[in-house]
Amino acid sequence: MVEVARRMSDIKRQREALEARIATLTRLEEFADYEELDWHSVAIRLENLKDEFARLENTSDVLQQLNHQLKSINQSLATLETNLDQLKGFRATNEEQQRQCNKVREQNLAILTHVNEGINITDMSDIAVNLEHLRLQVSQNMVLNVDNSDEQEQSLRTHLQARIDSEDQKLKRLRDKILLAMQNFKTEFKLETAEFDANIEASFEYENLLKQLSHDDLPRFETRFKDMLTINTINEIANFNAQLGREKETIKDRITHINTSLTQIDYNPGRYIVLESQISHDADIRDFQAELRACTDGSLTGSEETQYSESKFLQVKRIIDKFRGREGLSEQDKRWTVKVTDVRNWFFFAASERWRADDKEHEHYADSGGKSGGQKEKLAYTILAASLAYQFGLEWGATRSRSFRFVVIDEAFGRGSDESAQYGLKLFAQLNLQLLIVTPLQKIHIIEPYVANVGFVHNEGGKASMLRNLSITEYREQKAILSHQ
Repeated sequence: MVEVARRMSDIKRQREALEARIATLTRLEEFADYEELDWHSVAIRLENLKDEFARLENTSDVLQQLNHQLKSINQSLATLETNLDQLKGFRATNEEQQRQCNKVREQNLAILTHVNEGINITDMSDIAVNLEHLRLQVSQNMVLNVDNSDEQEQSLRTHLQARIDSEDQKLKRLRDKILLAMQNFKTEFKLETAEFDANIEASFEYENLLKQLSHDDLPRFETRFKDMLTINTINEIANFNAQLGREKETIKDRITHINTSLTQIDYNPGRYIVLESQISHDADIRDFQAELRACTDGSLTGSEETQYSESKFLQVKRIIDKFRGREGLSEQDKRWTVKVTDVRNWFFFAASERWRADDKEHEHYADSGGKSGGQKEKLAYTILAASLAYQFGLEWGATRSRSFRFVVIDEAFGRGSDESAQYGLKLFAQLNLQLLIVTPLQKIHIIEPYVANVGFVHNEGGKASMLRNLSITEYREQKAILSHQ
């Protein structure tokens, strides 16, 4: 088997060699004459001609000279052709540069025309001189030409943009300072600048105010302003402080009168109640009182310099501003004003239960904490009865049938105990008060012994209320009839 394969391989190679030879012989058909294939004869002839040319050249001086001239002319021609090619390249480059320069020139002319129309410049010579001077500074005296024009333009543009950015930053900082000054001015002088805006566009309002102030020549009125501050403002503060002082003394007097009434009431067998007032130590009230004193210190007995000073004016202004309500703190200042100007808040009140026999204290009530509901109500009714006696100027136990002592008590005794309600009604009866008591029906049996008339209010369907008035006698008769039905 191996031998067969070997023989087949040899036959295949022989066949391929024969086919190649056949192909070569086939191509010989393309040549009709042997001379076409006889390159060797042609090469011998060429070599002979070369040898003959060399012999002729060596033996003829004219021919040698002509050959040298021809060679020189060929070299010159080659150089000229090279130079011509270079000049053609230069010309093409110059033409392209000229085209680009014309394009840039047209763009620059368009820009100049637009700038001239925008700012109405009739003479550009000064601008050109300034730009050239600036360009020389930026480019360090570099000569301007077509090749470096873009680079120098970019350098000059970068330089100018940096200067513009720097000036913009300066303008921004200046703007911020102006806006801050406007806002501070508005905060300090709210009344005068209530209609002003804190922006650059509203600067004319501040300028007009400045012109008005300059026209008014306020320094000429400084002496009068001092007098007005001393005579009016500080005196008004002093009067206000004195009024608060009088209210304070009035409260003390009222406590004394109420205590006179309380001594007539038996709070418990053998004991009575005395109200005690102590100065409040609240920080807001204490600081307010100190500020009022600081405003008036030296205003009546001091020198003119003491009476009037910038600091004293600012002391008064701080108080007035808080009374008026500062921006952003109006609700807080309102609560503060109500608190510090209500003289009742200047005191801390307590009650002392004492023995009549020796006036020694049995118990002290700083507040009602820890007491039962009935004890709290009893203490409240006792103080209320004494306050009413003082308010109407009643003498304890005196009967004045024609005096007006009308008191309305709404939702009376609705949540209290029966004992405390009876205690309060007995106190009111001792004072001979004329009472109008509004109370739920469940407390009517407590109030009945102390009233002369009863009014029933009925609202059927929630649309209209109806009132029925009965004397206490009629009420009891109606009550008895209903109880037997």
